[in-house]
Amino acid sequence: MGKIGLFYSFKSKKTAKIAGIIHNAFTGVDVQLINVDDVHHEHFLEYDFLIFGVPTWFDGELPNHWDELLPALEEEDFSHKKIAVFGLGDQKGYAENFCDAIGIMAAFFENKGATIVGSFPIEGYTFERSKAVKDGQFRGLPLDQENQARLSNKRIEHWVETLKKELAG
Repeated sequence: MGKIGLFYSFKSKKTAKIAGIIHNAFTGVDVQLINVDDVHHEHFLEYDFLIFGVPTWFDGELPNHWDELLPALEEEDFSHKKIAVFGLGDQKGYAENFCDAIGIMAAFFENKGATIVGSFPIEGYTFERSKAVKDGQFRGLPLDQENQARLSNKRIEHWVETLKKELAG
């Protein structure tokens, strides 16, 4: 399956909680938890498969730690990497840009040659627009801890099983 790194900010409490649940769902698989606040761009190159946890801030923006790190990755080649993204958002309060950070991250790394894995169905969500949607699916796992927290564990289990299959193939 290759070396797997799960990158997220340890300071973002809700994202950190979800990252822990995702980590635990990878039963029997070695997944390294990495604080994105403490990494340099070369850390991303150490892993074959990268999972990114990104909440959407304000009106569809990346959190500062990601926004400041991506420019350092502009010259890197990710063509031999598989990348999955999960994100947190609020589909009622921010319906016009629900989980945009997933789409921003997926597009950035796809433009750097990475293969984006872990798409997720849009059924069961209510929102107006999202940069995370492409070809009728989310480009990663969107979670709404404000309005649909009770659905998160089941969604995570489904997503991780999908990732395991995509990584094995």
